[in-house]
Amino acid sequence: MELNEAVAASETLVQRLLDGVAEIGRDPPGITRDAYGPGESRAHALLAETARGMGMEVSVDAGANLSMVWRAADPAGPPVIIGSHLDSVVQAGNFDGAAGVIAGMGVVAALQAAGVRPRHDIEVLALRCEEAVWFGLGLIGSRCLLGRLPEGALELRHARTGLTLAESIAACGGDPSKLGAPLRVPATIGAYLEAHIEQAPQLIEAGSPIGICLANPGNLRHPHIRITGEEAHTGLPHRFRRDAALAGADLSLSLERLWLAEEAQGRPMAVTIGRFFTPADRHSLTAVSGTFEMSLDLRAYSPDHLAALEPALHRVVAEVEARRGVTIDLGPRSAAAPGPMDPGLIEALAAAAGQGVPRLNSPGSHDANNFAASGVPTGMIMVRNRNGSHNPHEAMDTPDLMAAVGVMAEWLATR
Repeated sequence: MELNEAVAASETLVQRLLDGVAEIGRDPPGITRDAYGPGESRAHALLAETARGMGMEVSVDAGANLSMVWRAADPAGPPVIIGSHLDSVVQAGNFDGAAGVIAGMGVVAALQAAGVRPRHDIEVLALRCEEAVWFGLGLIGSRCLLGRLPEGALELRHARTGLTLAESIAACGGDPSKLGAPLRVPATIGAYLEAHIEQAPQLIEAGSPIGICLANPGNLRHPHIRITGEEAHTGLPHRFRRDAALAGADLSLSLERLWLAEEAQGRPMAVTIGRFFTPADRHSLTAVSGTFEMSLDLRAYSPDHLAALEPALHRVVAEVEARRGVTIDLGPRSAAAPGPMDPGLIEALAAAAGQGVPRLNSPGSHDANNFAASGVPTGMIMVRNRNGSHNPHEAMDTPDLMAAVGVMAEWLATR
């Protein structure tokens, strides 16, 4: 069977798996597959069963990541990994993460049907807990695999179960005692590929089913910022106020001005304020707020830019403190490295995709970031998706995902 015919034939498997993980995660109006919980684990079981039926070797590592390997003609060579994640945020769509793992299965099925035996192993990897919503830390499976868990991470607690990350990993068949060092030496990995739905409408705008990713942003996060001012009567004149709520607004708008200034200088980034409130037990129509809480996610596409944004953040904080007469405690900090894609893989995937395929940055951080930051040649294909992600209205069309499957299969067949 010709490779393009085999790719088309593998759509049946891809659709069956997409439907299967959707049923596992059904949580109207969307999908919830809780990380290190029943939703994610049942999805892992479905993929493992399918892989065994395809003659792939299945194993679980110390981080409870699922590895599915199709052995090649030269198993001593460095494997090519196709990976992503199967967990979701609460009441999300079905495709963020899952489409990428399932695309890997489609690639193997297509190559098998075409009678193409690649020179090196192809490993489809279902990484655990990519979404930060579950432990306040994202990309956990790939952090475990590559020895990039930050200090104290194993003591973080699950948002639903209250179990620590260490307890959660152990409950899913992993071994947290082995997570102090990389589970895989990055130099032994030939390449890491990831297909992922786009989280912005760039491909809708371009009218293209897929795009070649240039880079993923890294992030700097402060999930629990606390601003302390002074409670007062609502009639207090402005010059006497130490208003924590207005300080929160000032901080947010000052960071937006920083964002726009950086963009104007050709340095793409993003600022997101996800939590923004006065404490519920102090809500009052007739009091100046003495306490305000918020969160911050700063994103940038290069390590140098992300590093430069941290002192810029602290300058903005100091200015708001002085202007508003408040104190701002940024609270806990976490960070994820940016993920620039490998130039050679960008060109190889673009050649396999054909003329006119857009090249674009991804607005989201992905497991690919950790592979790129660890020195593994990394490439990503973005798949057209209406309505963004992390919401029930994700709208990827399976034929668009199959275009990504075709590109990866073409590259692997000729590698």
